[in-house]
Amino acid sequence: MQQAANGCCEHNGAAEEDLQESTSAFQQNGMDAQPDSNGINGDVSTKVIGKTDQEIVRLIGQHLRTIGLNRTADLLMQESGCRLDHPAAAKFKQHVMDGDWSKADLDLNELEALLDNSKYSLAEMKFLILEQKYLEYLEDGKVLDALHVLRNELTPLQHNTEKVHELSSYMMCSGREELMARARWEGKGLQSRTTLMDRLQEFLPPTVMLPPRRLHTLLSQAVELQKQRCPYHNTESQETMDNISLLVDHLCSRNQFPCKSIQVLTDHCDEVWFCRFSPDGLKLATGSKDTTVIIWDVDPDTLTCSHRTTLEGHSYGVAYLGWSPDSTHLIVCGPEDCPELWIWNVETEELRKKVTHSPEDSLTSCSWHRDGKKFVTGGIRGQFYQCDLEGTVLDAWEGVRVNCVWCRSDGKTVLAADTHHRVRSYVFDELTETNILQEDHPVMAFTVNQADRLALLNVATQGVHLWDLQDKCLVRKFQGVTQGHFTIHSCFGGVNQDFVASGSEDHKVYIWHIKKELPIATLSGHTRIVNCVAWNPVYHQMLASVSDDCTVRIWGPDDKYRTKKQSGDSSSNGNSWHESRS
Repeated sequence: MQQAANGCCEHNGAAEEDLQESTSAFQQNGMDAQPDSNGINGDVSTKVIGKTDQEIVRLIGQHLRTIGLNRTADLLMQESGCRLDHPAAAKFKQHVMDGDWSKADLDLNELEALLDNSKYSLAEMKFLILEQKYLEYLEDGKVLDALHVLRNELTPLQHNTEKVHELSSYMMCSGREELMARARWEGKGLQSRTTLMDRLQEFLPPTVMLPPRRLHTLLSQAVELQKQRCPYHNTESQETMDNISLLVDHLCSRNQFPCKSIQVLTDHCDEVWFCRFSPDGLKLATGSKDTTVIIWDVDPDTLTCSHRTTLEGHSYGVAYLGWSPDSTHLIVCGPEDCPELWIWNVETEELRKKVTHSPEDSLTSCSWHRDGKKFVTGGIRGQFYQCDLEGTVLDAWEGVRVNCVWCRSDGKTVLAADTHHRVRSYVFDELTETNILQEDHPVMAFTVNQADRLALLNVATQGVHLWDLQDKCLVRKFQGVTQGHFTIHSCFGGVNQDFVASGSEDHKVYIWHIKKELPIATLSGHTRIVNCVAWNPVYHQMLASVSDDCTVRIWGPDDKYRTKKQSGDSSSNGNSWHESRS
């Protein structure tokens, strides 16, 4: 007989006396030395199985017990020759669940030899048990018993003194509800003892007692890994093991991804240079060389747009747009020869402020601070301002020529791409600046993801580059896109911003998974350069692109993955048309 590594025995023709001598050793490691041959349904012979199969049997046995199939689990353990848990561990668990704290404490002494880092683990396990005992006494109103545990059992452990002081303060709780709230505890009973047992099991090696719901954990990890490897997975991760199938691998259909042109908006009468969805996902703003900004309402069900209003008077054309964090205001910037910017109240459709400081200025990019009370703007002629909502310059950084700016989530740091192929960070309040990254070619535009960790750069003649702002390193160069010296704006998008999309000079839209260099989708439909792509930040199956062909295209999944409008509803109040079904 050979000792197995995970709680099973194997028969290899050993003599009977060797078997008897080894019994105690097997039992200490959680094994059956001589399985009972009297099975539930008759004689059951013990099988000889390998280590991996033994572990699988234990996982299945644990799951069967979890769902209440105890007799089936017993038969499985009996036939396989495995033991689900070490006898001492099984006894310990039973005493914990019964609230028999004295016996549970004695069991710990039996388990000490099996613990990793036994001195600390034993002290921590004793502490957790006594904490539960103390809280249950308090809930039952047995204040003197609780005080005895605190003074004569918890304090002498000399373990986690800070927590002991916290526990002592619970003596002042006026009732059960206050105790449960302050201790963040479920109260005496099955739930809190199960939570306690889960914490205790962290100190027991898996050969002694399997971690709770181990098979379920492994299956959940497998499903999550499949989702991560799925090139088109773009849905909220709220699925549970109850509403997915384990019988097939997870793989989303390309038809669920925003690859279909579902609407073409033709209200602009000249090249469309920029587009951006509002943070609430319910509005889309598009800016054009025709000097107008059009605000579109988004239908979350059909993922289509309808004309809301047209904002006019941007005499140089519209090259950049910036939504306020609350989706109520919009900053409009022009091309590089534009010395003005406009602040619109989108809710009232009124121009709040037209900002201009000097005819020599170039205000071509903007970004809001997260509080929505300040913004930064700048251009390649050396203007770099921080302003309030009335356009008053609060701070200025002289001589910084920027192509693009971005306010970071800390509320004070501003990133700016300058004419030296760099992206640098600036803190106006402290007048400090730091170099973040350096490219070999001009950075035409960039954006930052919601986690404030990754930056996506459109680099002249090079394409789309992904940088890690914290580690200050180039992560990935995305392939396929055609980028010369025109300004093209790319974006992050999808659930968890797992995707990257960009326009291209070859009239196409390219989409990549953030972990892959090759595109997972190439979208055709535009007939001239695609200047900008925007992904809806709330309705993740919706994408917008704008082009020199004067159109705005809305991309979404196939019809069956969208809610249809009732017949008679119009999709737009302007000049727009729907793509026919493919």
